[in-house]
Amino acid sequence: MSTIFSSVLTVFFTLPFTGSILVYFFIKLMTKNTRKSIHKALDYTTILYIISVHFLIVTIWGKSLFWLIILIMILIAMMFVLVHWKVKEEIDLKKVMKGFWRFNFIVFFLTYISLTLYGIIYRTVTFTFSS
Repeated sequence: MSTIFSSVLTVFFTLPFTGSILVYFFIKLMTKNTRKSIHKALDYTTILYIISVHFLIVTIWGKSLFWLIILIMILIAMMFVLVHWKVKEEIDLKKVMKGFWRFNFIVFFLTYISLTLYGIIYRTVTFTFSS
């Protein structure tokens, strides 16, 4: 049982698009609301993209930069709190967290795509010139 669970998690961390699509369809079946389903799927699968970026960094450069990922997320959170406070003159934690989490999705989604393309090009060039 744990092997199956481990294999499924590995697929989702390797291909987070798969997880996003499955979560979207599952929520879509339950709510019948496309917009809500997209938002919930993105909210629920952000963690997949964060972990995927970590594993891509480890695969490409051979070292963990998880501390940097956490630091970037803390800085993003600080930026969101500061901007929200400046604009609204109060901090609505629920709105700040929602914006923070969705912004993290965008950042890590784009980082995932960039690192995937970089990794493919890097491995291709390395393989081509080492032969």
